[in-house]
Amino acid sequence: MTFFKKMCYSNKTLIVLIKFMQIFKKQIDKKIGIIIIVVIFLIAVLLIIISNRKLENKLLYPDFNYPFKNTSLMKTEKIKKFTSEEEFKTYLQTSMTETGNYYGGGGRKTEMMTNEEIPIMALDKQTESKTANLERVSETNVQVLGIDEPDIVKTNGKEIYFSSKQIYWEEENRLFPSGVMPYKTKIINAFPPADLSLIKGINETGTLLLDKNILVIFSGQEIFGYDISNPKSPEKKWNIKLENNVSIADSRLYKNKIYLVTKTWIDQSQPRPCEIKLLTIDKTPLEIKCLDIYHPVSQVPVDTTFSAMTLNPVSGKIEKNISFIGSSNDSIIYMSENGIYITYSYNESVINFISAFLKENQDIFPNSLNEKMEKLEKYDISLQAKLIEFQFLFEKYQSSLNNDERMKIENEFSNRMSNYLNKHNREMEKTGIVKIDLEKFDITATGNVPGYPLNQFALDEYKNNLRIATTIGERFNGWYGFGFGIKQKSANDIYVLDKDLKTIGSIKDLGLKEKIYSARFIKDRGYLVTFRQTDPFYVLDLSDPKNPEMKGELKIPGYSSYLHPISNDIILGIGKENQQVKLSLFDVALPENPKEIDKYILDEYWSEALDNHHVFLLDKKHNIFFLPGEKGGYIFSYENNKLKLVKVISQISAKRALFINDYFYIIADEKITVLNETDWEKINELIF
Repeated sequence: MTFFKKMCYSNKTLIVLIKFMQIFKKQIDKKIGIIIIVVIFLIAVLLIIISNRKLENKLLYPDFNYPFKNTSLMKTEKIKKFTSEEEFKTYLQTSMTETGNYYGGGGRKTEMMTNEEIPIMALDKQTESKTANLERVSETNVQVLGIDEPDIVKTNGKEIYFSSKQIYWEEENRLFPSGVMPYKTKIINAFPPADLSLIKGINETGTLLLDKNILVIFSGQEIFGYDISNPKSPEKKWNIKLENNVSIADSRLYKNKIYLVTKTWIDQSQPRPCEIKLLTIDKTPLEIKCLDIYHPVSQVPVDTTFSAMTLNPVSGKIEKNISFIGSSNDSIIYMSENGIYITYSYNESVINFISAFLKENQDIFPNSLNEKMEKLEKYDISLQAKLIEFQFLFEKYQSSLNNDERMKIENEFSNRMSNYLNKHNREMEKTGIVKIDLEKFDITATGNVPGYPLNQFALDEYKNNLRIATTIGERFNGWYGFGFGIKQKSANDIYVLDKDLKTIGSIKDLGLKEKIYSARFIKDRGYLVTFRQTDPFYVLDLSDPKNPEMKGELKIPGYSSYLHPISNDIILGIGKENQQVKLSLFDVALPENPKEIDKYILDEYWSEALDNHHVFLLDKKHNIFFLPGEKGGYIFSYENNKLKLVKVISQISAKRALFINDYFYIIADEKITVLNETDWEKINELIF
């Protein structure tokens, strides 16, 4: 009980439930009463945890296809703009009343790159004139070819821009106290490698985007634009300051425009929750009026205003923007060449869940209880008040039972609740999707699918269709297993949605009792890894979007949390086996018979590549790839479909790698090491 009481400080629903349990336990000492109340309590806790999960984040514009009747969340509705500030405030208040949502703060045609499409920087004439011998330059490993993502390292082939962390020095007589060097974004002369040197440091740090001669730094609540035409004297051109209740959800760089998505926590305690001040650009505020904010026609839980905008990297000006309200939980941002997709999760309320369960089991619960629950659902009162009312209804029902009836219901309840959970798992938790067309910069489609996606790689647009991989039921597992025999089986699905985000095809029930650990879509193929004890690697045929198929399956120990295409027929998996980092080469030439043709176990417990695809680098010319570990940086060859460790740089905190021509740069917090890719000998080093 102590754990749940601590959670109550941040959620009023739990406070009501705990009081409910305490009162109920004093009055009813029968086992079935406690079982039912505890299960209801656990359901409430779980739904609150789900709605309060992290980042990247959830909008709420779903097509609500719940099986539950008597709920305002069941219609398929479009979205529209608010017509007045009063309508905005009323919508927020109704959201809190009907859904129990409380404002506690809110703050992750697309073809995947293959071996023939490794990102090599296209050099403009100005860069070529400065570096006549520059032939090829690597770029950040991103999901969608041509759409850059923020990272701590960028290069133009001449300079490297590295946003470093604090470095602790053992040497004495440094200029800074306590042996700590401050954060800096370092500008490093990188080519030719013989001239490797530190040119300049910029005080601001964070993730970076580089658009020609403009370096953009995302630094907490601020965004900076620097002109780095002269790297020896970078010039700050503009500065954007976000409001304290605004955070960056994600950003992209595409065709010389930055696409930025922000989240603004809605403070309903304010007398005027909008106009919403998002940010200030060089002392000029950007405010969103109530009449410019979209909302679902149906009433849904909301706590956040999402704003998508285009930012001119040269001037720092916001050129277009669009805003809509939703829930901040677990939003994922995915961008294709055609649109920005924002996902969000939502779930049924405790009252709707219990009411639907009672209706489906009317043979053991009296009609009178169901009739009263139907009336209770329609009451225009808060969720907390409904829970208290339900308390009294159930107390009255339970007091009418004799000992024989109680024993029967005790057994029936556990079994039926378990069956109910598994029967309705796809209605209990869903992911809504909002599509913003890049050309119109307007919301052009909304939709939903059961379950929740893992990360941005679980989404992919191909030939105007969106493919999305989701896990069903995983979030509920365990919470119903505290001695009551109530467990929900997890499953994994693939859904294909058309340009209007309507489901046109699906593959269901992959990896039962498991959850998705990685996904990758490449043209008309999909690759999926689920895991519980073994690693099922699935090959999906998506050539017919209306009839997608699971073509092949391979079960091996461990799992892969990142999948990268080496070629059309070879997929690299990076994951773990027996608590060590594992690399796998999968041969998918025959989709119905995938094979693990080679694997390598690193003497590393963890690599950032398990969680962050930006750290991975593939060099097709030399058939090698790089990934960092906790002990150093590793370079592997995959020539002839064999994994071979060709070079290790030890005793450094390796962060990233890049190549310029045939020189390989390993970037660590404390230094940069340059290797010759022809023989992997060290040719230079820069210690910061």
